[in-house]
Amino acid sequence: MDDVATKIIEILRKNMKDPSKAVTLETPLSELEIESLDLAVIVFDIEDTFGIEIPYNANEEVEAFATVGSVVDRVKSIIAETKASGAAA
Repeated sequence: MDDVATKIIEILRKNMKDPSKAVTLETPLSELEIESLDLAVIVFDIEDTFGIEIPYNANEEVEAFATVGSVVDRVKSIIAETKASGAAA
C-alpha cells in the first residue's frame, strides 16, 4: 500500500465507530459505519492533508466513492491534475 492509501485509511479510521476494524482498498465505504456529517470532515481532512480540492456531489459521485480504493484513486488523479495544471501555469 502506498503513502496516499495509508494516509487516507488513517483519516477514515479517525472517523469510524470501530477504528480497529480491518480496512483494505476493497472495503466498501458503507461498511465503515461513517455518518454523513463525518464524511464532510473526512473530505476536508483529505483536502488539507494533500493540498487539493475534491469536487464532491453526493448525488452524482456515489460510484466514484464506493470503496476505499476508489477514494484513493480519485485523490491520486486530483493530485496528478493539480500538479499538471501547476506545471502548466
